[in-house]
Amino acid sequence: MNPTPALPPSTPTATPMTPALPPTLTTPLFGLTIQRQRFSEARDSLMAVAASRGQPSRVVVTPNVDHIVRLESTAEFKALYATADYIYADGMPLVWVSRGGKAALPERVTGADLFVALCKDCMTENRSIFVLGGMPGQEQALLQGFANSYPGLRVSIFCPSMQFTPDGAEADLAIAKISASQAQIVFICLGMPKQEQFAFRYRREQTQNNAPLLLCVGAAMEFALGQKRRAPLWMQGIGMEWLWRLASEPRRLWQRYTVQGMKFFPIALRQWRAQKNN
Repeated sequence: MNPTPALPPSTPTATPMTPALPPTLTTPLFGLTIQRQRFSEARDSLMAVAASRGQPSRVVVTPNVDHIVRLESTAEFKALYATADYIYADGMPLVWVSRGGKAALPERVTGADLFVALCKDCMTENRSIFVLGGMPGQEQALLQGFANSYPGLRVSIFCPSMQFTPDGAEADLAIAKISASQAQIVFICLGMPKQEQFAFRYRREQTQNNAPLLLCVGAAMEFALGQKRRAPLWMQGIGMEWLWRLASEPRRLWQRYTVQGMKFFPIALRQWRAQKNN
């Protein structure tokens, strides 16, 4: 597993002034305010945001167990992460822990599933997307992959270098490309924390000609285009998708799902006790 990138000391924490979002039910969990929606409701909510040109950009994050563990040790970044406009529980363990409280989450809403669903909806509604991610030089191959999997979808792609930083020159270029594309939805597939840092920078700085919706979705594009295989549905349903991913990429993911994963248990126990006391 690659070492966790260091967080820049200048990470901003201020929340931009934005109009209120339509009210939705939420669940407080691990210091975050998580949307208490089923997948179909989340899909409809986000497509409504994508259609709202002229409004401030909205940021979507989808925390899993790895995210929760890493956020525990980075208080400044956690404070920023918590300002996301929509937070959905990607990891099934988050749903399980929520059941110890009075406002249980109905189901997980994964970034990978949102990616596929919103791409299909954009095809139907003739909306355009922008993808920031992929390996350098892959743009044409990825465009062909989208043409095969989502024929007719209007898509623009920028694959930055491995040295991409959310406050660097490539990030400036990405913002310019997003603006030029006129995309309604931006999928940021850079991995945590780079994707979130870029999304929050974009939301803070772009006040005109901005994309309405930005989703931080990690490896979702690779799953959607068949570059990586997702776990069978039955494994996803019982919360064992992590085991499938570990078996698929053991060298890259063993530390995340063993050493790092074990750190989740005391965090979850603390959350469970807090819920019982309230």
